[in-house]
Order: sequence, then C-alpha cells, then structure tokens
Amino acid sequence: MNELSPQIQDPSPSRCEVMFLFIQIGNHIERRLEEALSQVGLSLPKYGALTQLMKAGEPLPLSELAAQMTCVRSNITQLVDRLEADGLVLRVEDPKDRRSIRAAVTKLGRERQAAGARRVGAIKDEVAKAFSEVDSKTLKQGLDLLK
Repeated sequence: MNELSPQIQDPSPSRCEVMFLFIQIGNHIERRLEEALSQVGLSLPKYGALTQLMKAGEPLPLSELAAQMTCVRSNITQLVDRLEADGLVLRVEDPKDRRSIRAAVTKLGRERQAAGARRVGAIKDEVAKAFSEVDSKTLKQGLDLLK
C-alpha cells in the first residue's frame, strides 16, 4: 500500500494546488455572478457597463467607458450596441463635441442595474461568509505582489 498514514499526510495544499484553488474559486464566483445576473436579464459585462454609467451620473463618451472598463473601444461599441438593443442605454450626442457619442442609461437600465446590484450584493455576502476565516489582508498583499 502506497498511502501515507493519516499522521504523516500534510493537510495543507501545495503551492500548485493553491494556485489552482484560486482559479477554481474565481471561476465559481464568476459562474454564480453570471447566473444571478441572467435572472435580471444582464451579463457581467452589461452589469459592469451600467454600473460605470450609474457611477458617472451622466452620459459617458464610449472611449471613457472603455477606459473605465479596461477594454478596447471596439468591444465597448459592441457592448453598447447590445445594451441599446435591450433598451438599457441610449446613444446621445456629446454637447461639447458633435463627433462624439455618449452612452446614457435609460430608466429600464437603471432598474436592471439596481436589480443586478442586489443580486451581486447577495453573492458578495455569501463569499464573505464562506471565507470569513481567511485573512483578507494577506490575500490582498499576495495579489499586490503578483501585479
């Protein structure tokens, strides 16, 4: 028999296992968020864009929205196309630059973002409870070292 006796086995995960645990945790949380947001007709990118627009409090140029979401403008254009098709945002002219277009949240967009925020908040609470024994300061320091 090649098994180690229970007294000798090391219960702590190896460095490689830790790395894959983080990946699994991230994937699981992302799936949970996608599932929760889909119940209110949103995806993570749609929710993120609506949230950025709500935080701004005013219509944003697409280039600024792209910068805030750290993605390229062509992706934002496609995302805003989908949001506009869903009635969640409108494209409006920029009063300072007629060549520029801004994204403005509609009433339905505000409602969906608020519903999404409630769902995201519930998942945040679940994650916080599940990892309440984990030292978040240490996790943050580790993340900072990887950047």
